[in-house]
Amino acid sequence: MSRIAKKPVEIPSGVEVSLSGQDIRVKGPKGALEYRLHDLVEARQEGNALLFSPRTGTKEAVALTGTMRALVNNMVTGVSQGFEKKLELVGVGYRAQAQGNKLNLTLGFSHPVIYELPEGVTAETPSQTEVVIRGCDKQKVGQVAAEIRAFRPPEPYKGKGVKYADEIIVRKEAKKK
Repeated sequence: MSRIAKKPVEIPSGVEVSLSGQDIRVKGPKGALEYRLHDLVEARQEGNALLFSPRTGTKEAVALTGTMRALVNNMVTGVSQGFEKKLELVGVGYRAQAQGNKLNLTLGFSHPVIYELPEGVTAETPSQTEVVIRGCDKQKVGQVAAEIRAFRPPEPYKGKGVKYADEIIVRKEAKKK
């Protein structure tokens, strides 16, 4: 079995986990998430820890056990601490403004880009060139950040565009005469 699958998922205080067949529900201070485990994976709760094991000895079942454990661990982390992605807008006149569940972006187009945030994800703008996306579902937070970045990905010559805060843009040299 994989090393990740052998490690139990610790359930912190304030987080409630309920197993019913292959369905798992995790509820905490930041929200509630639910997921359906694969049929080849078995989960059981012992005390305040979740243990995962494959139902069969096949290679696929062993691989899926580690994957399911990682997904459930992300759910537990999400409802207890939450996830966040930081984006930076680099370029003259590039601005962002959060308005409720909408993000108003000015990215050098002839029109402003208005991005509708999905349920369970919030965005805030500490400054005009920074966007912080928060939520309890790691996949949703990453997807929203990727969709916002896709409006104007950073270009390699001047570095203009929407980039992740920890992203390094490898710059190219301009064409010489």
